[in-house]
Amino acid sequence: MSAVQKFHPLTKAEARRIWLHAQRLDAREPFGAGAQATADAVAHLGYVQIDTINVIERCHHHILWTRIPNYRRADLRQAQSVDKSVFEYWTHALSYVPTKDVRFFIPAMREYRRAGHKWLKTVKPEDTRKVMRLLRRGSLTIRDIEDDVLTEKEHLWASRKPSKRALQLAFYAGLVTISERNGMLKTYELMQRHFGWDKPPKGASAAETAGYLLDRALRAQGFVSLDSICHQDAPSKPRVRRLIEARVRRRELVPVALEGAGKQEHWAAPATLAAPAEAENGLVHILSPFDPLIIQRKRTALIFDYEHRFEAYVPKEKRLFGYFALPVLVGEEIVAALDLKTDRVNRKLRLQKWNWVGAGGRRGARSGFKRAIEEELHRFEQFQVSE
Repeated sequence: MSAVQKFHPLTKAEARRIWLHAQRLDAREPFGAGAQATADAVAHLGYVQIDTINVIERCHHHILWTRIPNYRRADLRQAQSVDKSVFEYWTHALSYVPTKDVRFFIPAMREYRRAGHKWLKTVKPEDTRKVMRLLRRGSLTIRDIEDDVLTEKEHLWASRKPSKRALQLAFYAGLVTISERNGMLKTYELMQRHFGWDKPPKGASAAETAGYLLDRALRAQGFVSLDSICHQDAPSKPRVRRLIEARVRRRELVPVALEGAGKQEHWAAPATLAAPAEAENGLVHILSPFDPLIIQRKRTALIFDYEHRFEAYVPKEKRLFGYFALPVLVGEEIVAALDLKTDRVNRKLRLQKWNWVGAGGRRGARSGFKRAIEEELHRFEQFQVSE
């Protein structure tokens, strides 16, 4: 950056307001309702993370429900399996991604096809031939393959079925896609048959992909750093940095001096800094630990002065917040972290531990926060136990 470049000062309060607006957490119903709202939410956020943990609602449904008050799980099924407006692929983790963005993932698919995948080095060609032969007859789930000779797991989350590893490799390589989910049971389908392509879209260039990463982050984060743009994607940083510098020279981006950030650089579009949106009053959000507002924990800590602890893999005696604590956003502050568990037999949401954090630590404010959170907990419970 030029030594004479002026930095726009940004307080943490202003940063929170900008980020919450970018995440659409400052309005009650920012995307409307129904399957189109689900597709629109994924398109705006850029990705919605998928995870297998099912202590409460699975995180992809939870993230969407947070932004779509009348969200139904069937809406995501409609978007994925019928409208085909979203598809599954790897971002920083397995995620739902807008189908319109598929061309930015095709170069990675081609590289996996050429070089394989570091997690799937033991996949044998005969196993790949087997699953592709079965897929040519029609879609299938791993339960449809019953003749595998089971092998030892290569790591904790690996499958003992060689066919499942072969399907996973074909998925990363873009030969197959996941056309449907029932719980976490995936239905695999040939990519071109699922989307009805005569041939796949042309893959994006490296420069186009850098622009996509930057624009996605600006849209969903408001102000950005290299770490927030390239979350768990260090190889993309040099190209993205060059693009940022070019946009700063063209005055399309402004360097930001964020309160408390030290030497970490941030940038934003001038229009974003001009008039931060005002949030609707009375909003309370019980967030998934995989929510985009939480998953980049260093950024969350910097902006909200809240260090989230994901303790599902922490020994019980060392947990502070609980096995699966959910941050609670009231207005523009994270004030609590609740360890919840769904009792599906009795159709209830169990509160295992209530932790006050941040502004929630002020005794005078707790009663107001508590009433608002309890009302939202009731709404969350109704979603948890709904079909």
